[in-house]
Amino acid sequence: MSYTRRNMRLIKFAVLAALAVVCISFAAKEPETDPRLKGSYRKPVQQDGWTVVHLEGTPANIGFQHGWLLGAEIVDALNVQKVEFEHDSEKKWDFYRDAAEHILWPHIEQEYREELQGIADGLKARNIKLDLWDIVALNAAMEWEYYTKQYNKQHDVKSPKSLVAPDHCSAFVATGSYTKDGKPVIGHNNWTSYMEGTRWTISFDIKPVKGHRFVMDGYPGLIHSADDFGINDAGIVITETTISDFEGFDTNGIAEFVRARKAMQYSENVDDFARIMKEGNNGGYANDWLVADMRHNEIASLELGLKNVELKRTKDGYFVSANYPINENLLKEETTFNPKDPQVSSNARRIRWEQLMAEYKGKIDLAAGKKFLGDHYDVTTKTVQPNEHTLCGHIDLSSRGMGNWKKPYEPAGAVQNKITDSKMAAKMMYQALAGHACGLDFKAKQHLAEHPEFAWTAPILKDMPAHKWTTIQ
Repeated sequence: MSYTRRNMRLIKFAVLAALAVVCISFAAKEPETDPRLKGSYRKPVQQDGWTVVHLEGTPANIGFQHGWLLGAEIVDALNVQKVEFEHDSEKKWDFYRDAAEHILWPHIEQEYREELQGIADGLKARNIKLDLWDIVALNAAMEWEYYTKQYNKQHDVKSPKSLVAPDHCSAFVATGSYTKDGKPVIGHNNWTSYMEGTRWTISFDIKPVKGHRFVMDGYPGLIHSADDFGINDAGIVITETTISDFEGFDTNGIAEFVRARKAMQYSENVDDFARIMKEGNNGGYANDWLVADMRHNEIASLELGLKNVELKRTKDGYFVSANYPINENLLKEETTFNPKDPQVSSNARRIRWEQLMAEYKGKIDLAAGKKFLGDHYDVTTKTVQPNEHTLCGHIDLSSRGMGNWKKPYEPAGAVQNKITDSKMAAKMMYQALAGHACGLDFKAKQHLAEHPEFAWTAPILKDMPAHKWTTIQ
């Protein structure tokens, strides 16, 4: 496809999505008194860049509420994924719809089938023409790179260079002698494209009929957090960062998005979490998971490869994560990651995390954690300069690019931040900041003028202002 034709197609996608959003409020079939909406609500005004949504009831009702309350946002979010997938994988959206139906659906348990169908039903009630397979494919967005690369290999198709397991996120969890009050503190920032990141600002409060009530940050249309950060009412707090350059996918396994959601909803301790995540592991979205059990003052790291899995836990110490493989066997057998290259973002951020943990031992609290997430110290140059090496990532400002980001100056980096401690988690609360924690704003029009090679992003790239920290309750 020529450059001009491709951009015309992307613009067409954006125009159609915009029209759909405009029409939604006028096309609803169901009255807002529908009994399936009972107990649900959406706060009418954004909270410092976040949209707060409460869902409750049966799986089908939770899904219906989700689709109804976030219909416009789901249309927009799915359009972003379509544009990005078509550009990066060189495959049409129908490829992923087909995989959702024939690869993932047979291994999704009934509870989550009902919720996914409920989202589609809620959208239908809004007269939005997205179906179940669109919703399942959207939920598996973090897994498609792994599946597609394996599919291409099996079918002797050359994968484009842009099709790689992504570098997503920086995170820490600490307790005991490392924290100010001796109890867990856990924080995370989401690294992704700014196209996605400006939409990754939903705060869900979900009260299911089975399992635990939980709060989590999320992306419209997803039944899991996906970046991930969440708290359940058993005192379990969960986050993660991706394992860079990972390869492997089991088509007979259970989708990662199902396991991650189930773990958030049903875990009461570290053992529960590890068991749920390992059961049926398909290798999709391979992560180093960080967990805090606030009731037992225990923290853990579950590095979950497809072949190699390692659980570490402690009541006095810390775990940090920035996309680097930890387990030697996992590194050698399941990744192409180079741990010796100092210019790779993951390696630089790993060093910086270790420096901060040593410097702040005994002093880590919410305030310190916020500093970590907005940190601009580059260990490779020993200067304070926002780029792909810093914990608050700015690939859009870097002339070098990073290991798994396609080009220098790509509009991507740290897009939002979350943190909590034992006192807040006990009340199902966390603090969040939309945009860069350092306070730097991103201006889409200016960036595209300076870097026209990213013109293909224009239909879906928005400004990303840095908001202030706000308490989500």
